Amino acid sequence: MKKIEAIIRPAKLDILIDRLEDIGISGMNIFEVRGYGSQKGHEEMYRGVTYRIRLREKIRVELVINDDLVDKVVKTIVETAKTGSVGDGKIFITAIEDAVRIRTGEKGEKAL
Repeated sequence: MKKIEAIIRPAKLDILIDRLEDIGISGMNIFEVRGYGSQKGHEEMYRGVTYRIRLREKIRVELVINDDLVDKVVKTIVETAKTGSVGDGKIFITAIEDAVRIRTGEKGEKAL
């Protein structure tokens, strides 16, 4: 099993959920996050005063999936979230040792 964490632009979330559902992925967690990366923030003006905004709003999507789905899921995320501009995000893939479904006690891939 693998855990996929994707940091994406908020505007891409709904279409990403649709695309993941299209390939059979239904279980995921969504978090609103703020981060600082290669975009280096931006400046905004409010009532004549310029403010430097360092942290950018992003969305973190987490999925735990079977190993055989990793390439398909990563490809779907990249194709959906990519704009070609700085700030498109990142995908992190980590190994998951085990999973347990609390309701039934099922373990491993059955728990997914």
